[in-house]
Amino acid sequence: MPYISVEEDQVELYYEDVGEGVPVLFIHGVWMSSRFFKNQTEHFRKDHRIILLDMRGHGQSAKVHHGHTVANYARDLHSFIEKMELKNVVLVGWSMGAFVVWDYLQQFGDDNVKGTVIVDELASDFKWEDFPSGTFDFPTLIHLMREVQNNRVGFLTEFIPLMFKEELDPKDFNWMLEETTKLPESVASAILFDQTVVDYRDQFKNIKVPTLLCFGRAEKLIPVEAGVFLNEHIENSHLVVFEDSCHCPFLEEAEVFNEVVTEFVQSL
Repeated sequence: MPYISVEEDQVELYYEDVGEGVPVLFIHGVWMSSRFFKNQTEHFRKDHRIILLDMRGHGQSAKVHHGHTVANYARDLHSFIEKMELKNVVLVGWSMGAFVVWDYLQQFGDDNVKGTVIVDELASDFKWEDFPSGTFDFPTLIHLMREVQNNRVGFLTEFIPLMFKEELDPKDFNWMLEETTKLPESVASAILFDQTVVDYRDQFKNIKVPTLLCFGRAEKLIPVEAGVFLNEHIENSHLVVFEDSCHCPFLEEAEVFNEVVTEFVQSL
């Protein structure tokens, strides 16, 4: 299995790399993994180079207990891109992955980024005084942190179905539960906290690369209004709403999602 050591601490990250052409790099959400993009590989490898990456601690990457902040994940991503000698990449960030993309642009600029795809994420997950549309207030965050520590499987059993508009097939639920419990609880709560309190509203004015915004119509987790906000504040962005999806259009409407993203990549 392919692994690569990144950053100064030489943490091994798992990745998959197939196809040729423009590199399209997919970055998963918090606690998730590259396995969630299983419906993208065959489609994108036909005309592009598709790369799926597990962030440190997630999926099949090394289960280290340090470095679990969005900013450090962005540094891992930068190290990965440099070591793989990738040029003019398209970064696809889903949920927390969107934060990793925005932090990457904030730290390293867009010289090597051809475009970005943001899938179902807010400017910040936290309900700040001047940003009431965030998902979590402080009492909710405290509750989630404690659930991760004391009742993770019970919590995920309720949370995972919220990512989907339709009822989840038990087989799909089982592999998703398996993926989301691969992280140690200490890591799971650490990155949950950091990814909840990051805030990229001030960063949007600096984003100039073409941006595709993909949001699900079903609002169990993230409102479509979040996509409208991004569309209004990120120059050169385009919003697409997936009518039969919630948080995971790449799984719920894989064929449509793949075509929309392919069209965007080819337009760059």
